[in-house]
Parts: sequence; structure tokens; C-alpha cells
Amino acid sequence: MKKIQMVDLKGQYAQIKDRVDQSVLDVIASSAFINGPEVHAFQKELEEYLDVKHVIPCANGTDALQIAMMGLGLKPGDEVITADFTFAATVEVIALLQLTPVLVDVEKDSFNIDPEAVRKAITPKTKAIVPVHLFGQCANMDAILEIAKEHDLYVIEDNAQAIGASYTFADGSVKKAGGIGHVASTSFFPSKNLGCYGDGGAIFTNDDDLAHTIRGIVNHGMYKRYHHDVVGVNSRLDSIQAAVLRAKLPNLDAYNAARQMAAHKYTEAFKGNDKIITPKTTKLCGNPAEGDCNCHVYHQYTLRVIDVDRDALVKHLNENGIPCGVYYPIPLHAQKAYKDERYNEADFPVTNQLVKEVISLPMHTELDDEQIAFITKTVLDFVNG
Repeated sequence: MKKIQMVDLKGQYAQIKDRVDQSVLDVIASSAFINGPEVHAFQKELEEYLDVKHVIPCANGTDALQIAMMGLGLKPGDEVITADFTFAATVEVIALLQLTPVLVDVEKDSFNIDPEAVRKAITPKTKAIVPVHLFGQCANMDAILEIAKEHDLYVIEDNAQAIGASYTFADGSVKKAGGIGHVASTSFFPSKNLGCYGDGGAIFTNDDDLAHTIRGIVNHGMYKRYHHDVVGVNSRLDSIQAAVLRAKLPNLDAYNAARQMAAHKYTEAFKGNDKIITPKTTKLCGNPAEGDCNCHVYHQYTLRVIDVDRDALVKHLNENGIPCGVYYPIPLHAQKAYKDERYNEADFPVTNQLVKEVISLPMHTELDDEQIAFITKTVLDFVNG
């Protein structure tokens, strides 16, 4: 059996090596390292794939989220509601911009932001909601958009983990994640479903004026060289990373389908075990592994283990050569940097439960049946004692 990797970037690279190598060599030969033709071509191809009017590449996913908020003109003291159960980058940029982060609980089945908790958190100072499409599945965007419309709020999608996923609305219409809210951000960190070989990110929007503002922000606030019209930052996707992303983008649906099939096999192996709760897809969607939809692209395959020593399970897997992850062991509201007297532990029952139960198994495009069988057997042997 091949060595099990949490993410097998080498195996994926081997499948596209010739194209990646040639593309990178072409960039080096051209010496167009910043804002070169590869960047502009990738931008256009991603716009077409996502069916959005504007993709603005930038240096990384955290920058993308910060720049999206800057583009909306949010002011210090404005409140921005987001999920308590996610990576710190989401709340980090809110704090960096001197906005006021408002953390709310998530849904137990999807791990995504709870619309009812959002509704309860709204005040006259609230200006935006940041739903995080966690682990590869969209948040409940029907409810989020309805709440935002009622209260005249911006919706900023954090799509760092769900590129290529689709959301099926209550009326049957379908949109790609990142093309639903007013603006969205994504990350091209190497381990993402669409990852480059360094750092990279992008902002998406269908708003022409907002896109114009953001294009200035990513380039020191310039639309014309040495003319600084807005306060900006230096955040650009370099041409070599764009070349890698161009090589991968045509394969993104196949990559996601491979993840979905691996997830389906995991779920089948754990079916019927009352100590293991497998990932749930949205109620409007069927099982994506069966081809009914593309609602979950499994950036992570995250279990909940019930009446099981989760940390001992982690140790057991590692001792058997199986990497795994705990995303996330500490809620954001309990992190030293983001503690606030406004928060009450009683407002986060789901998050406080999840951080004790979740464990993510290896998930990537190169998982094979032998590896999946070994991983699932090792989990079940421990859980069943």
C-alpha cells in the first residue's frame, strides 16, 4: 500500500507534470512574472467556469477577504457577523480593519453558520454577513440572502474551501459557490481543491463598480501608474502561480468528483455505526457521489465521533501511519485574540460540542480503495473497541 498522505500533492502533480512544467518554463522564458499573460488568461477562464463577471486575482485568500471588505467601504466599528467554527483568517481580517467581529454558532449537521443565530445577532451597527462554506459545502444561502435583504446587509462569501461546489436554491436554480453573494473570496493555498504551488487567492463579484474599486485596491490603489485614487495594498497573484492554476482548472470538476467518490466510500464503510456521524449534504441535494448534485466538494471529510476519546483516536491513527486533522480544536470566541465580554458560552452550544468531536480523515484526489479500506478499518477497530 502506498504511504497515506493527508493531501497528496505529488501524486496529483504527476498527472499534470508535462503541462505544469512547460507552463512554468514559458513564464520564466517570458520574464512576465507579475500581471503577465498567464494571470489574465487564468482570470478569464475562472470567470467562465464560475459564471461570474469579475475575478480579481490576489496574493492569498486572507488578502482576498480583507480586500473584499475594503472594497465595500466598511468603516471602523461596523459589525460583521461570521461563524465561530472556522479558521481564524475569517475573523482576523475583520479585526485588522477595525471592524467589530460578531461570532455566532453553527449548524450541527453542516458545520456552517446558523441563519437563526445570524438573525438574533443583528443590530443597527451590522453591515455584513460572512458565511463560510466550510469543508466544501455551501452555507444555507437561501436563508442568508433573505436575512441580508431584510436588513440591507452585504453578503461576503468565504469560499476558501468550496471552489467548484454548487448551491441549489429553493426554487431549483443553481449557482456556483462564490457567485451568490455581493462579493466572495477564495484561497489557492496548495492543499485547496484548486491549489497553486505557493500562495494565491482571488475575489469574485458580479458588481461592476465594486470590481473596479477592488482592482485598484490590490495594486496600491492605482488605476494609472503613480496615481493613487484609493487606499490600497500590494496583493497580486504571480504569473507562475497562475500558470499552475491554469493547468489545474480544467481538471477541477474531476478532482472534486474524485473527492466525492472517496467521501462516498468512507461514508459507506461507517454506515450504521452509532458512534460515528458522517458528513451531511444539504437537504435540497441528494448524494453527490451518486451524481445527483455537486453540493459538497469535500475539501475535508470531517466526522463527528460520539462517546469516543477523539484525541486518543487521533493518536491511534497516527501510530498506524494515518495522518488526520482536528479542524478546529478551539472556538474563535475562546481564542485569546478574539475573546470579548459580549460573548456568552450559552450562545455557542454547537460549536462547543463540535470542537470535542470532529476529526478529519485524509482527503485528496489520489486516495485509492486499499488506502480507504485501511483507514476505515483502523477507525472502526478503535471506535468499536
